[in-house]
Amino acid sequence: MNVLQEILQAEHKIRPYIRETPLEYSFPLSKLTGSQVYLKLENLQHTGSFKVRGAMNALLSLTPEQRARGIVTASSGNHGIAVAFGLHTLQMHGTIFVPENTSSTKIESIRNYGADCRFWGTDSVMAELYARSYAQQNDMLYISPYNNWQVVGGQGTIGVELCRQSKHIDTVLVALGGGGLISGIAEYVKTIFAAVEVIACSPEHSPVMAKSVQAGRIIEMESLPTLADGTAGGIEQDTITFPLCQRLVDDYLLISEEEIRQAMRLCMQTHHLLIEGAAAVPLAALLKMPERFRDKTVVVILCGANVSPETLKSIL
Repeated sequence: MNVLQEILQAEHKIRPYIRETPLEYSFPLSKLTGSQVYLKLENLQHTGSFKVRGAMNALLSLTPEQRARGIVTASSGNHGIAVAFGLHTLQMHGTIFVPENTSSTKIESIRNYGADCRFWGTDSVMAELYARSYAQQNDMLYISPYNNWQVVGGQGTIGVELCRQSKHIDTVLVALGGGGLISGIAEYVKTIFAAVEVIACSPEHSPVMAKSVQAGRIIEMESLPTLADGTAGGIEQDTITFPLCQRLVDDYLLISEEEIRQAMRLCMQTHHLLIEGAAAVPLAALLKMPERFRDKTVVVILCGANVSPETLKSIL
């Protein structure tokens, strides 16, 4: 699969359905870190997350026959919301499986779009495995939140926007879960800025892809509860994003829960922007080791804003 070609096709296909989110220069963060810091505001995207890009590209790539059969997906929340948005927008039907511990705010958002939302398991990979089986048994089409070429291509349109909005980028900091976001961004950005460094940032409580790349194979490991629920959980054994991460990602950083909490709070204080835990992970990485990025132009991807009132209250 030519990922770059898929990204370029997605750029034209999904553009009527998504926002080109701002790339905002952060004076306070630049002053604090000694870098030129820019925030890519995917927290302002439709559905409150970048996930709408990949979901819309996958849905728009279906044949009429596939659309008629119906869609099944699984998600820790944001991909489910994005698929629900897409199903409503394109007047399609489908079923979305979420882990039992999914944020109530994200469940409510899925249901607000009229989607059939069901619970399965306590981990995203458990929900994904069941959803695949359910789709097969009911002759429906399964769309993975990351293990899908069209999803990766859709997420890569963030890279297209970054290269339109920037004359130069030294480093891009991206949250890492299943790897679809960072794979798509890195694939495109590295074709424009040859020397750019793309760094994956994961919570210490759920670093499955980072540890898998380190081990040279996809591993199974327990994920602990984390504020970055959008990056949490296991990954499928055959995921297309594993070799992409191996090839495209330059480094992997792990972030503690307290560091995530502080980054969420700082973003609200300095920019008056609401971000969820997953979006705070790359920001926390910047704040954790500012000397590494000193005098560089750094882009931090703020990937979403879907945080529950209960979590927000605990952060504040």
